[in-house]
Amino acid sequence: MFLNLGINLFDMKLLYFLFLFLFSFNSLAQQKGRILVSDLYQIKTASNIKFSPDGKWYIYSVQSIVPNDDQKSEYDYQYQWFLAPADLSAAPRAITNNKENTAVACWSADGKQLFFTRTVKGKSQLFSLPLNGGEAKQLTDFRYATASPVVSPDGKILIFSASVSTEELLKDSVLNAAKNAPLWNAEKPGLNAEAIYHNQAKGNADGSLAEIRTYLQQNEKDKKAKVFNRLNFQGEAATNPELRYIQLFSLSLLKADAQPVALTGGFYSYSLADISPDSKYLVINADLNPEKHPDRSQESAVYKMPVSGGTPELILSESAYRYNAGNISPDGKWLIYQTQPAAGVNISRTFVYNFGNKETISLAMDRNLDALTWSTDNKSVYFLASSNGGNVVYKYNLSTKNIARLSDFDSGITSFDISKSQLVYTRLTVADPSEVYLADLQNKNPKVITQLNTAWLATKQLNFPVKKTFTNELGMEVEYWVMKPAAMEAGKKYPVMLEIHGGPSAMWGPGEASMWHEFQYYTGMGYGLVYSNPRGSGGYGETFLRGNVKDWGDGPTRDVLKALDLTIAEGWADTTQQFITGGSYAGYLTAWIVGHTNRFKAACAQRGVYELSTFFGEGNAWRLVPNYFGGYPWESNVADLLKAQSPFTYVDKIHTPLIIFHGENDLRTGVIQSEMMYKALKVLGRDVEYVRHPGGTHELTRSGNNRQRVDQMLRTMEFFERYKK
Repeated sequence: MFLNLGINLFDMKLLYFLFLFLFSFNSLAQQKGRILVSDLYQIKTASNIKFSPDGKWYIYSVQSIVPNDDQKSEYDYQYQWFLAPADLSAAPRAITNNKENTAVACWSADGKQLFFTRTVKGKSQLFSLPLNGGEAKQLTDFRYATASPVVSPDGKILIFSASVSTEELLKDSVLNAAKNAPLWNAEKPGLNAEAIYHNQAKGNADGSLAEIRTYLQQNEKDKKAKVFNRLNFQGEAATNPELRYIQLFSLSLLKADAQPVALTGGFYSYSLADISPDSKYLVINADLNPEKHPDRSQESAVYKMPVSGGTPELILSESAYRYNAGNISPDGKWLIYQTQPAAGVNISRTFVYNFGNKETISLAMDRNLDALTWSTDNKSVYFLASSNGGNVVYKYNLSTKNIARLSDFDSGITSFDISKSQLVYTRLTVADPSEVYLADLQNKNPKVITQLNTAWLATKQLNFPVKKTFTNELGMEVEYWVMKPAAMEAGKKYPVMLEIHGGPSAMWGPGEASMWHEFQYYTGMGYGLVYSNPRGSGGYGETFLRGNVKDWGDGPTRDVLKALDLTIAEGWADTTQQFITGGSYAGYLTAWIVGHTNRFKAACAQRGVYELSTFFGEGNAWRLVPNYFGGYPWESNVADLLKAQSPFTYVDKIHTPLIIFHGENDLRTGVIQSEMMYKALKVLGRDVEYVRHPGGTHELTRSGNNRQRVDQMLRTMEFFERYKK
């Protein structure tokens, strides 16, 4: 038949293979799959990027999620460090194995080795690793766990920190040579410092009062009782009656058998800001009022101290403010610092301070600035700021006072560093959750260095958000993003999901890392997504940030529902198939919304705050109550406001099917409120399901147990599917 058409055998074979190629290519394109929930385990994330002192090399860490060797179906986080040449002469190479899980590292002054911490016998110790080959060498066998190593510019010492308990500090002959007790009031009712800290009696349950006190103290040490006298007794996962203090130490790098030397002491905490370029002094941050109980001291100050230790010299402070220093300029003349009121809802202000003439210059930008880094020529400061949906790198020119934006709002720079001529950074995009990039100092023509996620993403169909805006009734421009379902068909209606961020001062956008997988998963499952930054979000200035003060409910609700309504008006969303979900403050707002409207088919509230007076008592984030609502639950005017602003007040109005999640050990928001919501809805006979994740904290969906992260996402989807047509 082919011969009758004038086609010879060779042409027929050629057409046949061409047909096969086109068919295979088309099939491959059609076979690109959606993002699966299990793809969470494939995501690799780069961070902690840092140039060598001479700028010829840089290091970065990569987080992977890998199967647990001993427990089936469990997945663990692993960290591995890589080294790469800045001239692109070779590919990055691993310099640690992925079993060591070293999370923090710093360069030696000569750039020939790294220093990092690794756990030995249950405590982190300092190690060095030569970059020309060889095994890591343990440098310390310290009685306290080491952390945050920093090398002096002259390469002679390593400064690090260690956390010390009250009991340890009372006994430490170096950190507390005079055997003093804290200067501040221990707040143990009816007892003075002598009775608390200097009771020498032997424990005896049937003995004298002093002996009984010693006996009871031993019960506390043996974990038979927890006795609370401190204000901030709630951690992230457990209550803790014990105060701890961060102390600074130095370790000589010139002696093979050197031992750590204490630089600070007493019942206070210190953090290292920087070491001077001449290696003669330290700039440190510490409490402004050392005689005030650490839990009650919200003010901090900046101090200067000889590198050998001694009495810190106060250089920057202000009553009722927090001051925190950053980096010293390479010429030693300038210091970056930030300040903000100790209470309230505010954006920090950033300044540079001249050590010589005490002059200060403001980096006038209405955003919270982070990772501030000096250029090598002392003329500029580079920094990150969350803004308009992205995590953006900026450059501030010290002489012109000009601030230049070097990256876009549609991606997220998660870490960066600069050398004399280059900018290196780790970056998140919608197309790829994490890669390493290298560019010039203006971020022109950036080159992608890694392919951490390239291979597995090549087989996946990704969905991209479209940015939109509207102006709310306060005149604020609100940004929102719409992600349509994967593989949409013309004329067909799709379910739509309203996703809300927490905080309440968080910010979402294409450059926000924590939701990348979730957004891709749900759109791949056929849901359209809408997410926004309502009033109260970060990334838009202080006025916008304070837009929800004394208004956690109604105002933000109007913003997120307006974004949803405008999306529905596009015509592709099924108005009878609307769903809503959010965590933390967004758990609050989800519960608030379903208590005020029945428009949603089903809802999911995660690790939320539902009754504000209860939250004040059980959550370690309790200061949100006075900061946002102007007072405390026992003050009558505040009590009325807290009740009016609590979703639990409207629990009887909730008719939307609701699934509630909470980590069993979540003390940031506390679990009692979620039990209240569940129990009330159960008594009312409403459709409600309550899920608790054993061991889970408030960070469960971001950095928690990976199996539980998948579990929560699947349960949310499965619950919504019950009510979807």
